[in-house]
Amino acid sequence: MKAKTLKKTPNELKLEVEDVGHTFCNLLQKRLLEDENVELAGYDIPHPLSSNSIIYIRTKGAMKPEEALRKAVKRAREMNKEFSKELKKALKT
Repeated sequence: MKAKTLKKTPNELKLEVEDVGHTFCNLLQKRLLEDENVELAGYDIPHPLSSNSIIYIRTKGAMKPEEALRKAVKRAREMNKEFSKELKKALKT
C-alpha cells in the first residue's frame, strides 16, 4: 500500500492511497468523523476498475489533519484488537 499527498494545507489533507477500497476507507472515515475537531472526512474511488482511493480530511481549529488521521488509525487498530478478542471468545464456545 502506497500513499501520496495530493493537497496539504494547515487544515486540509487529500491523499491518494493505492490498493484500498470501500472497506478500509469507510472504516477510516467513520473513525475520523468521531473526532469533534474534524469538520469533514470523506473518500472517493474515482473509477470502479481502479484500486486507488482518494481520502479527504478537513479539520477545525488548531488540529492538523495529519494528527486527526493518526488518531483515527489508532482508534481503528484498537477496535480491531477488541473485535479480535471477542471473536476468539465467541469461537471457543
